[in-house]
Amino acid sequence: MEEVLVHLHDVSIGYDEALIAGINVEIQAGDVIAVLGPSGIGKTTLLRTIAGLVRPLEGDVELGVPSRGGLGYIPQRLGLVGNSTVRTNVEMGARVGLSRWYFPFLPLPAQQQRYAQRAMEDLGIAHLAEQPVRILSGGQQRRVATAKTLAQRPKLVLADEFLGELDDDNVDIVMKTVRSAIEAQNSAMVMVEHHEELAKQVANRIWRITDHTLVEEVVE
Repeated sequence: MEEVLVHLHDVSIGYDEALIAGINVEIQAGDVIAVLGPSGIGKTTLLRTIAGLVRPLEGDVELGVPSRGGLGYIPQRLGLVGNSTVRTNVEMGARVGLSRWYFPFLPLPAQQQRYAQRAMEDLGIAHLAEQPVRILSGGQQRRVATAKTLAQRPKLVLADEFLGELDDDNVDIVMKTVRSAIEAQNSAMVMVEHHEELAKQVANRIWRITDHTLVEEVVE
């Protein structure tokens, strides 16, 4: 029986009004789920609700992942510190799972340094480690954001259009790295993606949002 990482039970999400209502789904270890639907229909709000950044209007979001460090989030705007180096940004992710009493100004433990270095190497950005993020291309910054999240070693990754600005070769590199991490850590990913063909290539489950409803489709 697969490990359930998140269970949404009769969940409605939105702000003043429900964007999506009556959501009943589970996210299991090993899943790579693509969320499809037109702009403004609630895809990002769904990710933010699962992440605990937005409270559901109704229903319950039950998380089966650790409360600290168990969930990694890659927002559309990436959440990077532009004036800091690639290494510093990626190591910020590696710090997330540490004890809340581990002060940020202390040196990063050796194990977390290895997590950060491995993530940069796997995503092909180790040679950029000492470069400030602000001088990188959009595609390189997206790989930095992905490395930052993978260095955290979360149980669940939530990614909002994180493959944007990547060419086909780099999409392959990023998804191969993410899939390897998911397999090695028995984790999962939920990704918002506008390109339907790409979503069907990389995901093993599809959630489509239409008419305020989330429907799961069979991946062919």
